[in-house]
Amino acid sequence: MRTKLHYLLILLAVSAGFEQAWAQTSVISSLSQNGVLVCTNLQPSTVASVEWASSLAGPWQTNWAGLDAVAVDANGKIQVSVPMFYRVRGVTNSPPMPPGMTLIPAGSFTMGDTLDGLSDAVPMSITVSGFYMDTNLVSYSQWQGVYSWATSHGYGFVNAGGGKAANHPVQTVDWYDSVKWSNARSQQAGLTPVYYTDAGYTQVFTNGDDPTTVYQNMAANGYRLPTEAEWEKAARGGLSGQRFPWGNTISWGQANYYASPGYGGYDVNPTGGYNPAWTSGGEPHTSPVGYFAANDYGLYDMAGNVLEWCWDWFGTPYGQPTTTNPTGAGPGSGLRVRRGGDWFSYANLARCACRDHNNPFLADNVVGFRCVRGL
Repeated sequence: MRTKLHYLLILLAVSAGFEQAWAQTSVISSLSQNGVLVCTNLQPSTVASVEWASSLAGPWQTNWAGLDAVAVDANGKIQVSVPMFYRVRGVTNSPPMPPGMTLIPAGSFTMGDTLDGLSDAVPMSITVSGFYMDTNLVSYSQWQGVYSWATSHGYGFVNAGGGKAANHPVQTVDWYDSVKWSNARSQQAGLTPVYYTDAGYTQVFTNGDDPTTVYQNMAANGYRLPTEAEWEKAARGGLSGQRFPWGNTISWGQANYYASPGYGGYDVNPTGGYNPAWTSGGEPHTSPVGYFAANDYGLYDMAGNVLEWCWDWFGTPYGQPTTTNPTGAGPGSGLRVRRGGDWFSYANLARCACRDHNNPFLADNVVGFRCVRGL
């Protein structure tokens, strides 16, 4: 049961703003005509829930809808866009976010786009539940810490992983090793692992590679790879219909990729090739995690640096059996999804809608990953 720490009732006039009708502890500081609600006086670095009802008619006392997860910033404030409504009630704090992660709020978004004619990214309205995501790619030092714990606790890996420096992303890890590492990270933190080798979720996936069948327990509270839909929602950062997490053009000031001036009409970098800032020491030309600006969800490197493994088998279009919390196609393609672009590739691969894929047993120095957790 959710404990209501703050309760308020707001009446929104149809034509002119809003007036507060009743409140025990008011936390709404502003409400715009387009439904942007700002609440203050919340507990910093927690998660809030906001509820609303869309009509004064009917059983409004019980007929509420809302957002179950909104990050409270360091100043004790949230800002959220909700449908135009008549009543808002209930702001509920939940436990603090896991360290190094940020909240991706529940809701619908348009997956894919029509900007550049991608045949396997046909726009589709997708709804996902709220989840936490690593703000950064898994770094080489983070990989090594969990890897050392895992190999001393019965885990086996095909690839030891690589990294140009401790604060660069880990790379040269295949999909199976990324999944096993996520399980080890969960167990090291005292959480329930997500991945198993049986449908009953009794045998934790700790050893093996291709062609091991891996089962995902989405109800577990441990670390896991994002689904493809979760990844794209997170990458877009709340923006809609843009090529990249920040807008429609790209340059070396925004991401680490192989530039080609004028490519696709959206690569506006003045010179081509690898970014010279990262070529010292030879390949891979990765950049430190978190070097470039974050998107509006606070996520770094959602375009460029290294590709990111996702849970899904690749399918076209998307291969998703449902538009609510989809988990991808069946194993028929034999390929797992990778997203986000990398230091070696042109700008097209760094687009939010662009879909890459490869055999899950292959590892190379353009591929890494980041983890998510359910709420």
